[in-house]
Amino acid sequence: MKKLIIAVCLFFAIHVNAQVGKQFPELKGVTLSEKNVNLPTDCKGKVTIVCLAYSKKAEEALHSWLVPMYNKFVAKTGLMDDAYDVSVYFVPMFTGIHQPTENLAKKQLKEGTDKKFMDNIICYHGSIHPYKEDLNLDEKEFPYFFILDKDGKITYATKGFYDDKKMEEISDKID
Repeated sequence: MKKLIIAVCLFFAIHVNAQVGKQFPELKGVTLSEKNVNLPTDCKGKVTIVCLAYSKKAEEALHSWLVPMYNKFVAKTGLMDDAYDVSVYFVPMFTGIHQPTENLAKKQLKEGTDKKFMDNIICYHGSIHPYKEDLNLDEKEFPYFFILDKDGKITYATKGFYDDKKMEEISDKID
């Protein structure tokens, strides 16, 4: 029984971090401010945080991250020299049957998003399959977060609702 518990824990630890060390796959989209973005190419030379969410179920968990992530990594307050110089992108993925609803969802996102944050939200339209395979996006009810190094390689990955421990891990990986 003890061996089984250890094996299960190892499986989950390896599975969640299986992406670490891999190159982030190309992802093209348009920001809410209508700028074309190609990840990770457009972020070369800068550490980048990318959040992917591909279902309505992931929306609640994603919302739990927006304010803390914006306050910590995006907002320029002038305090402490704004210690983090990273790019941050939230990527709602319109795939499969959700593609036809993209225009309505994009309109609602624009109406509900502070103009200062519109460059940080990229709408992706296309297939989820390459990303599910390459990035192990196995649970659609959660958003997935990836830290990319200056060359676009994944240095850290996590998923789920916001919590202080995950935010601390992200901050530590960026430092």
